[in-house]
Amino acid sequence: MVSSRHEAAHRIFQERPELLAPVFRILDVPLSKEAAVEVLTPDATEIHPLERRVDSVLRVVPPDSGGFLLAIEAQGRRDPDKAVSWAYYLSYMAAKHELPALLLVVCQDKKTADWAAGPFRIGVEGWTALSVHPLVLGPGNVPVILDPEEASQDLTLAAFSALTHGRDPNAPAILKTLAQALAKADPKSRPYYSELLEIGLGNTPARDVWRKLMSVVGSYFPGRGTLVEETFLKGKAVGEAVGGARAVLRTLENRGIRASAEIRERITNCTDIKTLDHWLDRAMTVSTANELFTEDG
Repeated sequence: MVSSRHEAAHRIFQERPELLAPVFRILDVPLSKEAAVEVLTPDATEIHPLERRVDSVLRVVPPDSGGFLLAIEAQGRRDPDKAVSWAYYLSYMAAKHELPALLLVVCQDKKTADWAAGPFRIGVEGWTALSVHPLVLGPGNVPVILDPEEASQDLTLAAFSALTHGRDPNAPAILKTLAQALAKADPKSRPYYSELLEIGLGNTPARDVWRKLMSVVGSYFPGRGTLVEETFLKGKAVGEAVGGARAVLRTLENRGIRASAEIRERITNCTDIKTLDHWLDRAMTVSTANELFTEDG
């Protein structure tokens, strides 16, 4: 079954192909800014009853060359069967479209990214008949964006950065940066990025942080003290406190950290949003639940 994180990692390339330019800069692969990008069907099947699929296939046509195909695969773990699969559909697509083909693998953890870089050799012992050398994006080479102004200048790259680093201890800070940038962005673009992140972060503590952040990016003029904003925030206050407490407890639970009944009661009874935010940030890194309440924990 395709996971939500798996879906979002390639969907952003299909719907925002302009992301290819900064991505290729990250990978140190030359790509003209004027290159045309076309989404092709990801179906890499033949008439025979053998079916294999890639997440996305893009045709990239720079103005000064014949172009190439880019197959994009989101990979969540090591998979020994991928070497043959990747070799198959790269070769098949290159033959079908009569264009050279590249493979881009998107990972959310460094171990998988290191593995995905290959090379994957196919043949017999002592002789390689075919080898696959994927391009890989992961936490090791995708930049962390913590400047709201930088995020505002390229929302797509900022969103992709947040997705890639969704399991990083700094994820709350990365997501807050993106939320601040979205608050100033075109209102029409907010739902897309909001939903993309919620889907892409999956069932992780970072998703709870993101949902909480999005719950307060509801005013078109945040921070202006308008009656609409005040009413909105008052109406959300109780719900935010409950949601914030749940997020803290869920983060601890997902990290395997036990919280005593006394600690759970202290968290659920807290109604101060700033305190809950502070505890949520600390819940991403502490070793014990008691360390939530100590500054040197």
